[in-house]
Amino acid sequence: MQELGVVHRTITRASRADVDALAAFGVSTIHEAMGRLGLMRPYIRPVYPSAKLCGTAVTVLLQPGDNWMLHVAAEQLQPGDVLVAACTTECEDGFFGDLLATSVRAQGGVGLVIDGGCRDVDTLREMDFPVFSRAINSKGTIKATVGSVNVPIVCANAMVDPGDVVVADIDGVVVVPASRAGEVAVAAGQREAREEGKRRRFAAGELGLDMYTMRESLQAAGLRYLD
Repeated sequence: MQELGVVHRTITRASRADVDALAAFGVSTIHEAMGRLGLMRPYIRPVYPSAKLCGTAVTVLLQPGDNWMLHVAAEQLQPGDVLVAACTTECEDGFFGDLLATSVRAQGGVGLVIDGGCRDVDTLREMDFPVFSRAINSKGTIKATVGSVNVPIVCANAMVDPGDVVVADIDGVVVVPASRAGEVAVAAGQREAREEGKRRRFAAGELGLDMYTMRESLQAAGLRYLD
Protein backbone atom coordinates (compact mmCIF):
# COMPACT_ATOMS: atom_id res chain seq x y z
CA MET A 1 0.00 0.00 0.00
CA GLN A 2 1.53 3.31 -1.08
CA GLU A 3 1.74 6.11 1.45
CA LEU A 4 -0.48 9.07 0.50
CA GLY A 5 -0.67 12.61 1.83
CA VAL A 6 2.86 12.83 3.21
CA VAL A 7 6.04 14.77 2.44
CA HIS A 8 9.27 13.43 3.91
CA ARG A 9 11.58 16.41 4.29
CA THR A 10 14.66 14.43 5.34
CA ILE A 11 16.11 11.84 2.98
CA THR A 12 19.51 10.18 2.67
CA ARG A 13 21.05 11.03 -0.68
CA ALA A 14 23.89 9.24 -2.40
CA SER A 15 27.13 11.15 -1.96
CA ARG A 16 28.01 13.87 -4.45
CA ALA A 17 31.29 12.09 -5.22
CA ASP A 18 29.45 8.90 -6.18
CA VAL A 19 26.91 10.81 -8.30
CA ASP A 20 29.71 12.62 -10.13
CA ALA A 21 31.50 9.31 -10.71
CA LEU A 22 28.37 7.70 -12.19
CA ALA A 23 27.75 10.75 -14.41
CA ALA A 24 30.79 9.76 -16.47
CA PHE A 25 29.05 6.62 -17.76
CA GLY A 26 26.14 5.83 -20.04
CA VAL A 27 22.97 4.08 -18.97
CA SER A 28 23.86 0.83 -20.74
CA THR A 29 27.24 0.59 -19.01
CA ILE A 30 25.76 1.28 -15.57
CA HIS A 31 22.95 -1.23 -16.10
CA GLU A 32 25.41 -3.96 -17.07
CA ALA A 33 27.85 -3.06 -14.30
CA MET A 34 25.05 -3.37 -11.73
CA GLY A 35 24.26 -6.92 -12.77
CA ARG A 36 21.75 -5.99 -15.49
CA LEU A 37 19.42 -4.37 -12.97
CA GLY A 38 17.73 -1.02 -12.46
CA LEU A 39 16.34 -0.18 -15.89
CA MET A 40 13.04 1.58 -16.35
CA ARG A 41 10.77 0.35 -19.09
CA PRO A 42 11.92 1.51 -22.55
CA TYR A 43 8.77 3.57 -23.14
CA ILE A 44 10.33 6.29 -20.97
CA ARG A 45 12.04 8.43 -23.60
CA PRO A 46 13.87 11.78 -23.71
CA VAL A 47 11.64 14.56 -24.99
CA TYR A 48 14.58 15.79 -27.11
CA PRO A 49 17.45 13.56 -28.32
CA SER A 50 20.36 15.24 -26.54
CA ALA A 51 18.69 15.19 -23.11
CA LYS A 52 20.70 13.50 -20.37
CA LEU A 53 20.82 13.72 -16.59
CA CYS A 54 22.39 12.25 -13.49
CA GLY A 55 21.28 13.14 -9.98
CA THR A 56 19.71 12.08 -6.73
CA ALA A 57 16.01 11.25 -6.68
CA VAL A 58 13.31 13.28 -5.06
CA THR A 59 10.35 10.99 -5.60
CA VAL A 60 6.78 12.04 -6.33
CA LEU A 61 3.60 10.01 -6.27
CA LEU A 62 0.98 11.72 -8.44
CA GLN A 63 -2.73 11.24 -8.81
CA PRO A 64 -4.02 10.85 -12.40
CA GLY A 65 -4.53 14.15 -14.19
CA ASP A 66 -3.22 16.13 -11.20
CA ASN A 67 0.21 17.77 -10.93
CA TRP A 68 -0.24 19.33 -7.50
CA MET A 69 2.50 17.21 -5.96
CA LEU A 70 5.11 18.32 -8.48
CA HIS A 71 4.74 21.83 -7.05
CA VAL A 72 4.99 20.41 -3.54
CA ALA A 73 8.11 18.44 -4.51
CA ALA A 74 9.86 21.50 -5.94
CA GLU A 75 10.22 22.86 -2.40
CA GLN A 76 12.11 19.72 -1.35
CA LEU A 77 14.76 19.92 -4.06
CA GLN A 78 18.42 20.45 -3.34
CA PRO A 79 21.08 21.22 -5.95
CA GLY A 80 21.71 18.13 -8.08
CA ASP A 81 18.35 16.48 -7.44
CA VAL A 82 16.16 14.88 -10.10
CA LEU A 83 12.38 14.71 -9.78
CA VAL A 84 11.19 11.14 -10.36
CA ALA A 85 7.42 10.91 -10.66
CA ALA A 86 5.06 7.95 -10.78
CA CYS A 87 1.27 7.93 -10.80
CA THR A 88 -1.22 5.90 -8.77
CA THR A 89 -2.63 4.64 -12.07
CA GLU A 90 -1.57 4.94 -15.71
CA CYS A 91 -1.96 8.48 -17.03
CA GLU A 92 -0.37 10.26 -19.98
CA ASP A 93 -1.66 13.78 -19.30
CA GLY A 94 0.77 16.69 -19.60
CA PHE A 95 1.80 16.97 -15.96
CA PHE A 96 4.91 19.07 -16.62
CA GLY A 97 5.93 21.97 -18.86
CA ASP A 98 8.29 24.90 -19.10
CA LEU A 99 6.90 26.82 -16.11
CA LEU A 100 7.49 23.94 -13.72
CA ALA A 101 10.89 23.38 -15.34
CA THR A 102 11.78 26.99 -14.56
CA SER A 103 10.72 26.48 -10.94
CA VAL A 104 12.63 23.20 -10.61
CA ARG A 105 15.80 24.69 -12.06
CA ALA A 106 15.59 27.69 -9.71
CA GLN A 107 15.60 25.27 -6.77
CA GLY A 108 18.66 23.41 -8.08
CA GLY A 109 16.87 20.51 -9.77
CA VAL A 110 18.58 19.06 -12.84
CA GLY A 111 15.73 17.24 -14.59
CA LEU A 112 12.62 15.10 -14.49
CA VAL A 113 11.78 11.45 -15.08
CA ILE A 114 8.03 10.86 -15.21
CA ASP A 115 5.82 7.88 -15.94
CA GLY A 116 3.33 10.28 -17.45
CA GLY A 117 3.10 13.08 -19.98
CA CYS A 118 5.08 16.24 -20.61
CA ARG A 119 4.47 19.26 -22.84
CA ASP A 120 6.17 22.51 -24.00
CA VAL A 121 8.90 20.42 -25.56
CA ASP A 122 10.34 23.13 -27.83
CA THR A 123 10.83 25.41 -24.85
CA LEU A 124 12.31 22.63 -22.74
CA ARG A 125 14.79 21.95 -25.55
CA GLU A 126 15.71 25.64 -25.72
CA MET A 127 16.18 25.64 -21.94
CA ASP A 128 18.17 22.40 -22.19
CA PHE A 129 16.08 21.08 -19.33
CA PRO A 130 16.16 17.27 -19.59
CA VAL A 131 12.85 15.44 -19.29
CA PHE A 132 12.29 11.72 -19.77
CA SER A 133 8.62 10.87 -20.04
CA ARG A 134 6.06 8.26 -21.00
CA ALA A 135 4.39 10.59 -23.50
CA ILE A 136 4.29 14.06 -24.96
CA ASN A 137 0.79 15.33 -24.40
CA SER A 138 -0.74 18.80 -24.47
CA LYS A 139 -3.59 17.79 -22.16
CA GLY A 140 -3.46 19.87 -19.01
CA THR A 141 -3.85 18.79 -15.40
CA ILE A 142 -5.57 20.06 -12.26
CA LYS A 143 -4.50 20.59 -8.65
CA ALA A 144 -7.05 18.88 -6.42
CA THR A 145 -5.85 15.59 -4.90
CA VAL A 146 -2.81 14.93 -2.75
CA GLY A 147 -0.23 12.29 -3.41
CA SER A 148 3.14 12.08 -1.65
CA VAL A 149 6.73 13.26 -1.88
CA ASN A 150 9.87 11.33 -0.95
CA VAL A 151 8.27 7.94 -0.54
CA PRO A 152 9.39 4.74 -2.27
CA ILE A 153 7.78 4.51 -5.71
CA VAL A 154 7.71 2.20 -8.70
CA CYS A 155 8.36 4.25 -11.83
CA ALA A 156 8.06 2.40 -15.15
CA ASN A 157 8.68 -0.92 -13.35
CA ALA A 158 11.79 0.33 -11.53
CA MET A 159 11.91 0.68 -7.75
CA VAL A 160 13.08 4.15 -6.73
CA ASP A 161 13.84 5.21 -3.17
CA PRO A 162 14.42 8.86 -2.28
CA GLY A 163 18.11 9.64 -2.63
CA ASP A 164 18.88 6.94 -5.19
CA VAL A 165 20.95 7.92 -8.21
CA VAL A 166 19.04 8.27 -11.47
CA VAL A 167 20.96 8.32 -14.75
CA ALA A 168 19.22 8.92 -18.08
CA ASP A 169 20.33 9.34 -21.67
CA ILE A 170 19.19 8.41 -25.18
CA ASP A 171 19.48 4.69 -24.28
CA GLY A 172 17.06 4.85 -21.35
CA VAL A 173 16.86 5.40 -17.59
CA VAL A 174 18.62 3.41 -14.86
CA VAL A 175 18.24 3.67 -11.08
CA VAL A 176 21.20 2.94 -8.80
CA PRO A 177 20.41 2.41 -5.11
CA ALA A 178 22.18 5.01 -2.99
CA SER A 179 23.84 2.25 -0.97
CA ARG A 180 25.43 0.80 -4.13
CA ALA A 181 26.40 3.99 -5.95
CA GLY A 182 30.13 3.87 -5.18
CA GLU A 183 30.45 0.17 -5.92
CA VAL A 184 28.57 0.50 -9.22
CA ALA A 185 30.69 3.48 -10.31
CA VAL A 186 33.85 1.40 -9.81
CA ALA A 187 32.35 -1.57 -11.70
CA ALA A 188 31.26 0.74 -14.54
CA GLY A 189 34.81 2.09 -14.88
CA GLN A 190 36.20 -1.44 -15.02
CA ARG A 191 33.64 -2.44 -17.62
CA GLU A 192 34.47 0.54 -19.82
CA ALA A 193 38.16 -0.31 -19.67
CA ARG A 194 37.45 -3.88 -20.76
CA GLU A 195 35.21 -2.68 -23.58
CA GLU A 196 37.89 -0.31 -24.86
CA GLY A 197 40.25 -3.27 -25.23
CA LYS A 198 37.61 -5.24 -27.11
CA ARG A 199 36.88 -2.25 -29.33
CA ARG A 200 40.52 -2.13 -30.40
CA ARG A 201 40.49 -5.86 -31.18
CA PHE A 202 37.29 -5.56 -33.25
CA ALA A 203 38.75 -2.59 -35.12
CA ALA A 204 41.81 -4.71 -35.95
CA GLY A 205 39.54 -7.30 -37.57
CA GLU A 206 39.22 -9.93 -34.83
CA LEU A 207 35.83 -11.64 -34.77
CA GLY A 208 33.61 -12.03 -31.75
CA LEU A 209 33.49 -15.74 -32.58
CA ASP A 210 37.14 -15.98 -31.64
CA MET A 211 37.35 -13.27 -28.99
CA TYR A 212 34.58 -14.91 -26.99
CA THR A 213 35.62 -18.49 -27.94
CA MET A 214 32.18 -19.23 -29.34
CA ARG A 215 33.04 -21.77 -32.01
CA GLU A 216 33.08 -24.93 -29.89
CA SER A 217 29.88 -23.97 -28.08
CA LEU A 218 28.13 -23.26 -31.36
CA GLN A 219 29.23 -26.61 -32.73
CA ALA A 220 27.98 -28.34 -29.57
CA ALA A 221 24.67 -26.52 -29.98
CA GLY A 222 24.31 -28.01 -33.45
CA LEU A 223 25.30 -25.13 -35.73
CA ARG A 224 26.45 -26.38 -39.15
CA TYR A 225 28.19 -24.50 -41.94
CA LEU A 226 27.13 -25.52 -45.46
CA ASP A 227 29.11 -24.63 -48.60
